[in-house]
Amino acid sequence: MVSFKQRDIISIRHFNKEELLYILDLAKQMEQTARMDVLGGKVLASLFFEPSTRTRLSFESAMKRLGGTVIGFAESGITSIAKGESLSDSVRIIEGYCDIIVLRHYLEGSAQLAADVVDVPVINAGDGANQHPTQTFLDLYTILKTKGTLEGLTIGFLGDLKYGRTVHSLVYALSYFGAEMFFISPPSLRMPRDCVEELKDRKVKCHENESLFGISKKLDVIYCTRIQKERFADPVEFEKVRGIYRLSKTMLEEIGIKDDLKILHPLPRVDEMDESLDKTEFAVYFHQARNGVPVRKAILAAVLGVLE
Repeated sequence: MVSFKQRDIISIRHFNKEELLYILDLAKQMEQTARMDVLGGKVLASLFFEPSTRTRLSFESAMKRLGGTVIGFAESGITSIAKGESLSDSVRIIEGYCDIIVLRHYLEGSAQLAADVVDVPVINAGDGANQHPTQTFLDLYTILKTKGTLEGLTIGFLGDLKYGRTVHSLVYALSYFGAEMFFISPPSLRMPRDCVEELKDRKVKCHENESLFGISKKLDVIYCTRIQKERFADPVEFEKVRGIYRLSKTMLEEIGIKDDLKILHPLPRVDEMDESLDKTEFAVYFHQARNGVPVRKAILAAVLGVLE
């Protein structure tokens, strides 16, 4: 029997195929019920050391729609961190005020550090360029809803694949479902070598390209990401790749695509995706963002053990 009770959600690597499908099925149930007061009396601590709109607000919405309450901050400068308090001390204090912690931090490994020092469950809402597991659950949910299956799809990942934590999590999850993957990026933003080698060890068909030309007609899904300026230590290097890709309705018509192609994006977008796509049947990224609520409702309810 699958159980998420009191489990930390740190990396998508910690879950098998059965567990992934369990959360997706639970999310479907949650989407069909606007409100369930199953988390009455439970408190979520929302600790965001990096900017966030979708992740933070969808977690808060999910918690409140399940009858729980939320404490926390979206700006660490107003907390004791600004006085020099360590992350481990902060979460040790905060665990006494809550039943579950959602943490976003700019340092890789920060979520695991927090989980190691507290007894309440910790959910990783993004640790640097490392992992973003709950985004992966909602990405899988969106693909399943819009394509009708997760099995055997051909998926192109476009943009910043070096620093893109959403990509790093999603490719691992999709490896369970026989996906063929195309990694489309400039040479300086390629998928990390260890990630590519691991996928090959898992018998995943994966290819590296610098353009959509010649492969676009093969793709069932394009997962587009922005070039993340905040991840670059050198502004000159960022300027070299800024705006290198720009998806538009006209561009896709010119290169040729499948009639049922779906385009996902974890958002926010900057200049990599034209607004001309927004009203096409290909664009599902706003639906993708809204799917964060039922998916995170499912995760919160499962981790807090109220459905067992």
